[in-house]
Amino acid sequence: MSPTQQVCLNVAERPAVDGETFAREVVHGYRPVILRGQVRHWAAVQAGARGDRPMAEYLARFGGGRPLEVMIGAPEIAGRFFYNDDLSGFNFNRQQVPLGQLLGELLRFAEQEVAAPHALYANAATAPEHLPGWDADNALNLPTGDAPARLWIGNATQVATHYDQSNNVACVVHGRRRFTLFPPEQIANLYIGPLDQTLAGPPSSMVDPDAPDLARYPRFEQAMAHAQVAELEPGDAIFIPAIWWHHVRALDRLNVLVNYWWNAEATASPFGALIHALMSIRDLPAPEKAAWRSWFDHYVFGPEAGKAADHLPEPARGILAAGSPARTERLRGFLIRMLGGRI
Repeated sequence: MSPTQQVCLNVAERPAVDGETFAREVVHGYRPVILRGQVRHWAAVQAGARGDRPMAEYLARFGGGRPLEVMIGAPEIAGRFFYNDDLSGFNFNRQQVPLGQLLGELLRFAEQEVAAPHALYANAATAPEHLPGWDADNALNLPTGDAPARLWIGNATQVATHYDQSNNVACVVHGRRRFTLFPPEQIANLYIGPLDQTLAGPPSSMVDPDAPDLARYPRFEQAMAHAQVAELEPGDAIFIPAIWWHHVRALDRLNVLVNYWWNAEATASPFGALIHALMSIRDLPAPEKAAWRSWFDHYVFGPEAGKAADHLPEPARGILAAGSPARTERLRGFLIRMLGGRI
């Protein structure tokens, strides 16, 4: 048993839910929730229940789309996709691989029981482009906007602890998965890696939760005290709220997962705002930083931030108006003018 497992809480769980219950009770709770058996009825899950080869044969039916981006690591990485030793690059390569070729190699590793196979992982392949026809057999019965199904297909691999800017429903189709999750406020204890050179988009923790080096990363012990673990079987799903950190480990010889990312409203990235603040605020003298903190509290983070312009006539509130698509476009135009030096 790993150090993480010894101290972690279990993620809350409940049986499969309908769309209304999901929106009202699961999403609004802003906590991870396992939905046991949520996609057990999927044709893909039923095919995988018969074994690795039936799973691969079922997937191969959808092989008429574009090649998949596959992460490929040498046996020495033991399935952990990460940085190289000096963080100048990564310990894996990426290649465009046809679905049939990927499935053939994964089956060869599994059926020949290769002791130390290469790590293979198809990364977030959107079903409409890469596996056309998938949704007809395997539709999610939860409200996730117009989010496409994204497939993750590989062997026993692990994805470093990271966050997503969107809400996420992840559905296990084949093989078992372990999710280790950390609340957003644990960021300081996770020892985040580079923000501008990342493994696959969002920044990642430098710590391996299954083998943490507490001499090098001592605060991670505090993160472990707040961690939650979810063990999912085929047919199970998990809701992961936006900004929750999560480490994902695929445990079997052939693993298939489908996920859906969506936001309530498509606006500018909060991460982009953070980067702009790094450039414009972080290195100011302490008194100036404190002054700008009062602005952020007043207009953004304070409990009355949404009412900061209530003393103005509604037509004069401009970019301080209540949130709406029109206000978002007005803000976007204002930012473009600012960045262009015209304000």
